[in-house]
Amino acid sequence: MAQIRQIIKGDTAQAVEAMLLLRPRWRTADAVIDFIDTKLRPTGYRLVGVFEHSAGVAESIIGFRELWSTAHGHYMYIDDVSTLETARGNGFADELIRWVIADAKRRQCDGVHLDSGVGSDRAAAHRLYVRNHMRISAHHFSLEVDS
Repeated sequence: MAQIRQIIKGDTAQAVEAMLLLRPRWRTADAVIDFIDTKLRPTGYRLVGVFEHSAGVAESIIGFRELWSTAHGHYMYIDDVSTLETARGNGFADELIRWVIADAKRRQCDGVHLDSGVGSDRAAAHRLYVRNHMRISAHHFSLEVDS
């Protein structure tokens, strides 16, 4: 039976395989662990994983933060949702989204938000979000700047 649990600092390596599948820009386990533990966690970022076969590797992960803004009030923002290819189709990502929704309710948030890329490669992710009663409510605009 699958177990859902938070992945704390010091255990971030448990999320690396799924995270690099979603965010290959980080290239190495050390790079993604360092970024999560030194940049994201201090801002409130949390990781939760589904563990079915191994206590050391999460089959599916979700990364999120509790935020406040003038646009959305008090809300949970989901940054990352990823499932290992060998674990897809088991409903793990659905369980994690429901876990975050329940946590948002416990914390008396006004909602749960996320951004998702567009394109045919994102169709399964979009079905996941709609299946969990999320709706497309905005466009996200971005601009990369040279620093």
